[in-house]
Amino acid sequence: MPSSLALKTKRTLRTRSRLRALANGRLRLSVYRSSKNISAQIIDDTKGVTLVSASSLEAVMRTADGVKLDYAVAVGTLLAQRALEKGVKQVVFDRGGYLYHGRVKALADAAREAGLEF
Repeated sequence: MPSSLALKTKRTLRTRSRLRALANGRLRLSVYRSSKNISAQIIDDTKGVTLVSASSLEAVMRTADGVKLDYAVAVGTLLAQRALEKGVKQVVFDRGGYLYHGRVKALADAAREAGLEF
């Protein structure tokens, strides 16, 4: 029986390969979620460069009330603001094998409301 890490890696790679088919040169918004924190970054896969990132570990995030869902919303909003400052408007959402539910969904909804299109 495969380990849970092997299964997670398989899900992540399967999700990313499907995104590459849909991307058509667009940038990728990648999400990482741990048990306490959440982070996201916008990546240009053609150049292999991270253009914008935001994390709940940043000092500006520490003003939120400490609920993990609120951190996810704050990270999504901050990431979208930074992306719009750099001229990035359209991205492809890479949930990284995580279910589109809870904090991942909250981050995506906040980024959409702040101006990103995906």
